[in-house]
Amino acid sequence: MIILKSQREIEIMKKAGRIVALTLEKIKQALKPGITTGELDQIAEEFILSQGAYPTFKGYRGFPAAICTSINEEVVHGIPGLRTLKDGDIISIDVGASIEGYNGDAARTFAVGNVTKEAMNLIEATRESFFQGLAFAKQGFRLSDISHAIQTYVEGRGYSVVRDYVGHGIGRKMHEDPQIPNYGLPHRGPRLKRGMTLAIEPMVNAGGYEVYTMENRWTVVTKDGSLSAHYENTIAITDSEPEILTLF
Repeated sequence: MIILKSQREIEIMKKAGRIVALTLEKIKQALKPGITTGELDQIAEEFILSQGAYPTFKGYRGFPAAICTSINEEVVHGIPGLRTLKDGDIISIDVGASIEGYNGDAARTFAVGNVTKEAMNLIEATRESFFQGLAFAKQGFRLSDISHAIQTYVEGRGYSVVRDYVGHGIGRKMHEDPQIPNYGLPHRGPRLKRGMTLAIEPMVNAGGYEVYTMENRWTVVTKDGSLSAHYENTIAITDSEPEILTLF
């Protein structure tokens, strides 16, 4: 069941979203070769708590940290720890925060130091694919119109979209209906309506779309070892243009 949110609920989600966006900015400022993913996690958790919010990921289905840190060929759900970032790495940071019973969720892929042109192109294409999908996040379109726009753009750039993991509805729960694939035929699924709140999150691989989960049961990596990037925002469907809630 898709839960439509009132304007009051959306305003609370904007509070959560702003905290998520500010957390990502704090991480971006701290990123440099030599920092560990565990240190980034500490920065994020301390900031989220300082804002009167809670890091939603911590303890969610047993996840042990406040953020996900996925490096290079890691797609999603990387666990922070002792790993040190190196010049030339790319890292996807996924952040969730909850406040007053509502959630915000967003992800970005960042360059660490000097990265290759190929890596930067992947990061930029992943970001742009989100906005290609966002153009269809309006009343009257169907859910898969977002999915189709993302896939069309990504594959037009010579990349592939991950199929095993998808976007989702969001609100009081981190994951609500509907699921939002980043691929598929257009004009399918429910019509978009005012009050829907969605986490749209393209996960894009430089190589094939196949992935597998590592032995830690969390970290998802590309099967062919190619680089992967991730870009996500929480949005609300309105009477006109979609509103991105994970901004500051």
